[in-house]
Amino acid sequence: MPTLTVAFCTFKRADRLDKLVGALRAQSCPAPFDILAVNNDSPDDTLEVLARLQREPGAPLRIVTETAPGIVPARNRALAETLGRDILVFIDDDELPQAGFLAAAYDAIANEGTHCAGGRIEIDFSPCRRPGWLDDEVAGFLGRLDHGAKPFWIADDTTPVWSGNTAYAMPFFRDHPELRFDARFNRTGEGVGGGEDAMMLRALLDLGARIRYRPDMAVWHGVDPWKLTPRYFLQLHYRAGLRHGQFRLPAFPHTVFGIPPFLLRQFLRHCLTTLKLLLSSKSRLLRQGMNTTHALGLIVGYQRRSQT
Repeated sequence: MPTLTVAFCTFKRADRLDKLVGALRAQSCPAPFDILAVNNDSPDDTLEVLARLQREPGAPLRIVTETAPGIVPARNRALAETLGRDILVFIDDDELPQAGFLAAAYDAIANEGTHCAGGRIEIDFSPCRRPGWLDDEVAGFLGRLDHGAKPFWIADDTTPVWSGNTAYAMPFFRDHPELRFDARFNRTGEGVGGGEDAMMLRALLDLGARIRYRPDMAVWHGVDPWKLTPRYFLQLHYRAGLRHGQFRLPAFPHTVFGIPPFLLRQFLRHCLTTLKLLLSSKSRLLRQGMNTTHALGLIVGYQRRSQT
């Protein structure tokens, strides 16, 4: 019978761990499973809480501490710790699994021949209130993912799955020892941005991995109150543009002050559109502002790329 580990990486969220571990232990799964907690050198009482949970009944809980800061070293530590297992399932420390989560992950890897599977992520705004300005499109950038009610094979990154809700066939990682989360897209502490999961998806696709969307593999994602501000979404898109410009854009032969002209034109167009919306109507103003900060991030990121 395949061996399965469900892992979460955690930083300074000790108050969420009781519910998370309890919900994982309550999951039904065709195979026995254990739980791996990767403590990312949390400054709060995370280790004390985990040690108490370790002594409680249910699926065994193993604890490791990764001192290198950031989600990428923590996720890569989880990969290293479970390389000898058959199935690794990731869930984030601000999420809770819905009924059938582990059973669906197990079925996708063990029975469907999948190398990577991911599922729905639904947003839980409690105990906060959803702001009136937060429409469904913008709310999607809080991590919500829903590709519909039917499972399907993922052929490209237009229908992604996110690493807060993914299962991996670990033999695939043993066969590809270079396959790890990209340190260039690290996010430390309570920082904004990241993108390591998108890069992992692209790496898997490049290697010809079989990737499956499973809607029955579902989690609730809790939202931190500090993210429910327009500033957060603007920063998020600036950081995404910054990393894209620095690490993913090719070198262009023609630049003005080290910047490709098309990036400057794109940024100016977004600035003009933002100004028009500001003067005429606030409808879609935030979404357009996000486009503008992303375009600015592309410019700054490309300049950094040129300087290295």
